[in-house]
Amino acid sequence: QVTQGSQPLLLQDVTLMYLTVLATLVVILVASYKVDPVSPARGGSPSSPPSSPLSLPYHMPLDPRGHLQLSWNVSYALQELYLEVRCSEMKHGLVLGMSDRGELTNADLAVLWDDGHQSYFGDAWSDNEGRVSLDSQQDYQLIEARQTPEGFSLLFKRPFSTCDPRDYIIEEGTVHLIYGVLDRPIRSLEQLNLSQIETGVQRALLLRPDSPSPSLPPDVQTLDVLAPNVIIPTQETTYWCHIYQLPANVPKNHIVMYESVVTPGNEAIVHHMEVFECSPEMAVVPQYSGPCDSKMKPASLNYCRHVLAAWAMGAESFYYPSDAGLPLGGPGSSRFLRLEVHYHNPLLISGRKDNSGVRLYYTPTLRRYDAGIMELGLVYTPVMAIPPREQSFQLTGYCTSKCTQTALPPGGINIFASQLHTHLAGRGVRTVLVRAGREVEVVQEDKHFSTHYQILLKNVSPSQGDVLLTKCTYNTEDRSQPTVGGFGIMEEMCVNYIHYYPRTQLELCKSNVDPGYLQKYFNFINRFQGGDACSCGQTSVTDQFSSLSWDSFSGEVLDSLYSTAPISMACNQSSARLFPVSTAHAHAWIHAVHTCSLN
Repeated sequence: QVTQGSQPLLLQDVTLMYLTVLATLVVILVASYKVDPVSPARGGSPSSPPSSPLSLPYHMPLDPRGHLQLSWNVSYALQELYLEVRCSEMKHGLVLGMSDRGELTNADLAVLWDDGHQSYFGDAWSDNEGRVSLDSQQDYQLIEARQTPEGFSLLFKRPFSTCDPRDYIIEEGTVHLIYGVLDRPIRSLEQLNLSQIETGVQRALLLRPDSPSPSLPPDVQTLDVLAPNVIIPTQETTYWCHIYQLPANVPKNHIVMYESVVTPGNEAIVHHMEVFECSPEMAVVPQYSGPCDSKMKPASLNYCRHVLAAWAMGAESFYYPSDAGLPLGGPGSSRFLRLEVHYHNPLLISGRKDNSGVRLYYTPTLRRYDAGIMELGLVYTPVMAIPPREQSFQLTGYCTSKCTQTALPPGGINIFASQLHTHLAGRGVRTVLVRAGREVEVVQEDKHFSTHYQILLKNVSPSQGDVLLTKCTYNTEDRSQPTVGGFGIMEEMCVNYIHYYPRTQLELCKSNVDPGYLQKYFNFINRFQGGDACSCGQTSVTDQFSSLSWDSFSGEVLDSLYSTAPISMACNQSSARLFPVSTAHAHAWIHAVHTCSLN
């Protein structure tokens, strides 16, 4: 017999241990798939192509240089995602993974690596320090690895959900992708630490609608709203604003589709773009083309907020339903459009010229319904604020039953798309439909929300008397001062632009806490902290927030105030006038929603 420490081991025990170790080794060896006897990345012959070619219609660059390109497709029938990574110059391997917000730690990974002689592919994960281990459950399946004229191609697939606790669940909304390149061989995967290689983060909506694109009418025309020879600034983030003027007396048309127009070579820098229509009440809008945060930008451009089109990196063309179109031109519209382009230039590339923008497809043959865009969520006001050093702080905007009862048509409306929006502190956005005091349907949700947003497609039909509730989650752990609501990038928003038909006069249905109750909060906290009661008529809300000494108590009381105090409703017509809606009992209604909601 063999001994271990002071305990005797029988021969059958040793045999059982040996077989267990052998079985474990077999699992690990099977889990590492050899790409070929000689890696294509090292000059070997390409592997055999798949039995049937895969269509990969969605594309986006992963890295700022554009050396790594991602293509993918979705099979809802099989609940699988097909992914291809193309690398213009492969060295010794690459990593593609998913994590909650793009962290290198606790990430779900597909890894290709070589040991200097052969290449391997496997499903892996990273621990709390970024160290990589092969997963005992192999859910990434290699389909093909080959050298192409454009570079190295790696094609693989994975189910949406694997029931493996180490795997990321692929669902609707933003997915934070992490990528990395291996520049030297590794003898085993356990030698890899993601913090020690070149990595980056990209964001994408991987799950796309499973429906064919509608055909365009034969009389369709196009309008290009483009940035005019912009020299992309040598800084990481730039929001560029440009005013575009339509010709006079343009008759009413319907926008039926739009798509991006990105200057070749700038695909990895042009991150997202939007086209806004200015307020029809503005007879003249100053010409401007420059950074959106410039002191030279005319203040009136803040009234160019009616969304016509929105695109983000990786998005395809956006089609309207076959029986609806977005009005362009005609009575009650503006001649002025504002194009906003977000340039993401972390490599500080200089001298790059750009003429990117959005191409609108419109038809003079009007469809049955006018489509509309309505704002849900919170009013842009400093009375809604997030305390500093908060890991997760929630604000909720209400579109009340009184507003929908007054402003929606008897047959209700059909929501067909949704665009969620916050600024930099936003971490999650959720809009739900509430009927008779209970949540009955999620209009849209993004649990991994990023400010690099896109339009998400969804079909929901609110009726008169329904409630639309939009909740935003924020993280301000890196901030020492409170973050107030407003238009500035360091201020915050909580908005869901819903795309719907038939169009109504309801332009926005948003709320904020009653300012009078907020002043009671300032009085209470100031006295609790040993100071004087605020002089409410002399000091701005922003200054009052900034003057407080923020601790867990002041943050919890503010959270309680936002959850229970009466609200002020903005139930606004397209003309910016309010619908006649009473909010006297809004606080009681809010309490009922919190009591009866499913979540």
